[in-house]
Amino acid sequence: MSSLIRRVKAAVASPHDRPILDLAVPALAGLAADPLVSLVDTAFVGQLGPVPLAALGINASVFSMTFVIFNFLAYGTTPRVGRAVGHGDREEASRVVMRALLLAVLAGAVALALLQGFARPILRVMGAGDELMEPALTYLRIRACAGPAVLLITASHGAFRGYQDTRTPMKVTIWFNILNAALDPILIFGLDWGLAGAATATVVAQWTGAVTFLVLLLHRRREALGIRPLVPRLRSLGAFLTIGRDMFIRTSALVGTMTLATAIATRIGTTAVAAHQVAAQLWLFLALLVDALAVSGQALVSKHLGAGDEDAARSVANRLLQWGAGVGVALGLAFYALQPVLPDFFTDDPATVAAVLAIFPFVALLQPLNGVVFVWDGLYMGAEAFGYLAKAMLLSAGAAAVVLLLARPLGWGLPGVWWGITTLMAVRLVTLAIPYARGTLLRTD
Repeated sequence: MSSLIRRVKAAVASPHDRPILDLAVPALAGLAADPLVSLVDTAFVGQLGPVPLAALGINASVFSMTFVIFNFLAYGTTPRVGRAVGHGDREEASRVVMRALLLAVLAGAVALALLQGFARPILRVMGAGDELMEPALTYLRIRACAGPAVLLITASHGAFRGYQDTRTPMKVTIWFNILNAALDPILIFGLDWGLAGAATATVVAQWTGAVTFLVLLLHRRREALGIRPLVPRLRSLGAFLTIGRDMFIRTSALVGTMTLATAIATRIGTTAVAAHQVAAQLWLFLALLVDALAVSGQALVSKHLGAGDEDAARSVANRLLQWGAGVGVALGLAFYALQPVLPDFFTDDPATVAAVLAIFPFVALLQPLNGVVFVWDGLYMGAEAFGYLAKAMLLSAGAAAVVLLLARPLGWGLPGVWWGITTLMAVRLVTLAIPYARGTLLRTD
C-alpha cells in the first residue's frame, strides 16, 4: 500500500509545485491583508453612525476607481524584472525598478493634485448630497495625501515579485495594515477625530509602508538585488506607459462589464440587486485566491522566458493551470455543499435568500472556469502580452454586454444577468486559450 501511495504521489506531484507555492502562499497573505483591514476600517467607522459610514463608502469607491488604473505599476514591473533576472541582467532589473518608482511618484503626485483640486465635483458625481458632502470631503482631502505612497507600494510589490520574492511584500503589507488597525481606535475615538481619524490612520500606515519598501529596495537590499539608485530619464518611461494604456483598456472593460451587471440587476429590483451583491462577494473570494497563483505565473514565466527556456515556461504554465482548475473545482464543490447555509451569512431576508439560491448554481459551476481564466491572465502578463489581453477583454466584454442588455427586455431576470457574466468568462476562456494552444504565447523571440 505504501509503495502504491508513493507512486500516486510521484505521478501527481510536480517539481514546479514548490516554487509555485513559495510564491503563491505569501502572495495570498499579502493580497488578503488589505481587504481584511478595509473591513476593520468599516467596523470602526460604522460605530460613528450611518453618515460617516456612507461617506467612507463613497470614498472607498473613489479611491478604488482612481488607483485601479495604475495597477500596471505592479503588472508591468513584475515580468520585466523577472525577465531581466532570468537573463542574469541585474543592471536592466535595476533600471526597471527605478523607472517604476519614478513613475509611481509622478503619477501619485498627479493623482493627489487632481483629487484635491476636483474633490467637490468628484463627490457630487458619486452622489454625495448636502448631508454627506462635508464628511466625505474631509476624508477625501486627507486620504488623497497617501496617493504617491499607494503607488510606491504598488510598484514595490511588482519589483519584489519580479525578484521571485513575495514574502517581503507580505511582511511589509501585514505590518502597515496592523499599524492602520491599531491607529484607527486611537485616532477615531481616543482623540475624537472621527472620520478624519480613520483617514489619517490610513495615510500614516500607507506612507509607513511606502517608506519601508524604499528603504529595503534602495538601502538594505540594494546590493543583494543589484539596484543602482539612479534617477532614470523621463523618455525611458515610454514602455511602462504603453503597458498602462493596455491595462487601462483591459481593466476598464472588465470593471465596466461588472458595473453594467449590477446596473441591470438594480433595474430588475431591490431584491435582485441585493442577491446579486451576495453572489458577487462570493465571486470575489475566488478571485483573491487565484490571484495568488496568477502572481506566481507572472514571476515564474517571466523568469524562464528571460533565461531563454521556453520549455520550462510552458511546463510551469501548464502546472499553474492545473492548480487554477483544481482550486476552482474545490471551491465549486465547497460552495455547492454550503449552498443551504451560506446565503444566511449575508442576509436574513427570505426573498433575498431565495433569489441568491436561484443564481447559486452559477457561482458554484463557474469556479473551475474562473480558476483557469484568472491564472491565464497571470501567464499572459508574465509573457508581457498586455496588448492581446486588452483586445481579448474588449471582445469578451462586448459579448457579455449584449446578453446583459437583453436580460431585462426578454424577462430573463437575475439569472439572465449571470448568463451575461458566464458569457464574459466563456469568451475570455476561448480568447486566452487560442494563442496558448497554438504555442505562440510563451516564446523568447
